[in-house]
Order: sequence, then C-alpha cells, then structure tokens
Amino acid sequence: MTPESQSFRIIYDVSATAAGAKYYWNTLRKGSEHQVDAVWDLYSGKELTWQIVDGKTAKQNGLANANDEGEYLQIQLARVVPENGEARLRIDKTYKDAESYFTNDASIIFSRSLGIERNSIVLPKGYELTHCNYPSQVQLTSEGHIKLSFMNDGPQAIPLKIKAKPLPPTVSIKKPEENKYVFDNSGSGRNMAQVRLGWEFDERAYQNREIVYFLRQPETHSFRLYHDYTETRPGMDRYLNIVRAGSKASDPSAILLDTGESLKVETFKGQEIAEKGIAIDGPITETSEVIAIWYDPVEEGQSKRLRITETYTDENRYGLDEDELVWDRSFGRNRNVVVLPEGWFLTTSSIPAVIDQNEDGLTALHFVNGRPDNIEVYIKAQRK
Repeated sequence: MTPESQSFRIIYDVSATAAGAKYYWNTLRKGSEHQVDAVWDLYSGKELTWQIVDGKTAKQNGLANANDEGEYLQIQLARVVPENGEARLRIDKTYKDAESYFTNDASIIFSRSLGIERNSIVLPKGYELTHCNYPSQVQLTSEGHIKLSFMNDGPQAIPLKIKAKPLPPTVSIKKPEENKYVFDNSGSGRNMAQVRLGWEFDERAYQNREIVYFLRQPETHSFRLYHDYTETRPGMDRYLNIVRAGSKASDPSAILLDTGESLKVETFKGQEIAEKGIAIDGPITETSEVIAIWYDPVEEGQSKRLRITETYTDENRYGLDEDELVWDRSFGRNRNVVVLPEGWFLTTSSIPAVIDQNEDGLTALHFVNGRPDNIEVYIKAQRK
C-alpha cells in the first residue's frame, strides 16, 4: 500500500492437515495493527466464518500450543479435515506496522522477518526496486507492479529487507504482454536472434506442485512416488501425467485431498491416447504413455487439490553400480523429496539439500529449486 499508510495487505494461502480438525488458527503478530478482511475455502470458493480469540480460548478449542497471552485468528473449516487430506484456506488481512514498513529519505523500506517458506512481495505502483538482501525472482504483475518472490529453504525466518524509490513522474512501467515469446527473432530487425524475447517464466514460489520419491532397493530400478497438484482452471476435468521416455509406470491411484475421495484413473498407450482425444507435447508413438485422472469439472471460483500416487521403473536413471546406489534424474518442480531405501546411508548429493530422517528412520533429502529451470540431481549411497 502507499508508504504514508505504513500498511500492507497480506494474502496467505495455507492448508490445515490434522485429520479430524474443525478449526485452523493463524497467529496474529504482536506490535502490528491487524484487520482481517475475509477468509475463503479454496476448494469451494466460499467465505468462511472466523473470529479473533485470545490464547486461552484457542487452547480450549484445540490449539494445544497456544500462548495464553497471544492473539489468534480462529477459522471454522468448511468440512472436517479428511484422513490423509487437507483443508486449503486463503486469508486476506491488512497489517499496519511502522517498524516493518516506513520511509527513509526518498526510499520506502520493507524490513520484516518472514518465516513462511514461500513469499511474494509486491511494490506500490510507480516504484523501482533498488535493494533486496535475499535472492529473489523479480517479475511484473499484470497491473504493472514490480513483484519479488523467493523460497526459504532454511530452518530460520528470513530477515528480509527491501528498498525502493519512486520513479520519475515521466516514467511509466510497461505492462507485460502475453504470447509475445520469440526465440529466433533474426527477421524482425532487432538483431537478437538468441534472446528469449517476451519470455514469461513461472513464479517458482507460487508453483503449487510438489513430489516425494520413495526409492525401492536399487536392484529393482523402481521407486514409489506421490505428487500433489492444484487445478484452478474452470471447466478442467482431468489431470494428465505423461510418462517420461525410458520410464515405466504402474499401479497408479489418485485422491482428491480436499475431501479424501478416490478418483478414477486410466492408463493409455500408443494410439489409445489419440482415440481418447488426449493431446500431448510432441507426436504420439507406440511407446507413448499417459496416465489420466478424472474428476468433476472445476467451477468458477473453485479449485481442486489432487494427490497422484504411482510406481516408476527407470533402468537408465536409478540402479546399482557394483555395490553403490546411484540416482541420476532431473527435477522440474520447485520442491522435491527423495527418501532412500532401508539399509542405505547417503554419501553423495550433487545439489544442496536439507537432510533429515522420516518417521520410519529413513534418510530423506529435501530439494528446493527457486530457479525456473530443472536441477540435475545425482545421489549415491552405500549399504550399512
């Protein structure tokens, strides 16, 4: 918002994942004046009932770790959180905080500790970015605002500090144009044949896909995985998983995380894909394979969160080299987890990862990629 207001609007997407939960609590930060504008259920698109309560009330209603002196936004969920599912919410609130957002000479400064894993910050219109102390993507919004976004892959909150200053009155920010991507532009007279003119890339902090790989013993060349995906496009009634060349997929299943219900899953190969009217990138060959997940069409203002589970076999990228486990596979999503099989310990990871052990005592590598390109993940492990 305008710097004179010392206020900023926060749109916060979050999921309640505790099975059986009826409420979700959002902690309201001390030292800020807060105004809650609305809370929506992202599955149905409907507004939810909420109230601001003290810590004692929140604790009585089920928030065991509530601070008695704290203040909480208590939201009544549209439905009880299903087993192995989640309730997705969007919270719209406004904070006024002179210590976080203020002016200094000709610049505005936003200085605030952000503990959320994925963040976007939009500057007021007509301001240029001059400083940012944490690696961030920079993009233009459709309205012509400069936006920064980043992913926090560490265990601590980010002490973010952004500085910006107003552009001269004679300067206006050109809004991004859709469908203007040109790679070979040698005939246009601009002499930039290798520049990706008009290239629009994904905002990685917003990308809503994540995937977990559970490696089976390397002799099998196989791994079980699940990946989560949110569909927001009105009228969409399917998710298509195009099996990577050289891989084999088996035993697919899918659930709607918002309700816990199982979804219809079908596998099509070769010309079956064309007969079903399914389009894929590139030509359809005898080895082409698509896993289709069907669901009721998404209605305007609604969204659906899917979890697709399947087993992959990939003899080219996962296996045993003499007595060592070797994984060599690219990841395109922004968040990926690889869980080693039982009986193995990690010795090599080419891409930096956060490493821990899951509830079964298996080593898990958490990869976060805030860039718009793939990462080539090379892992080695040895037997215990």
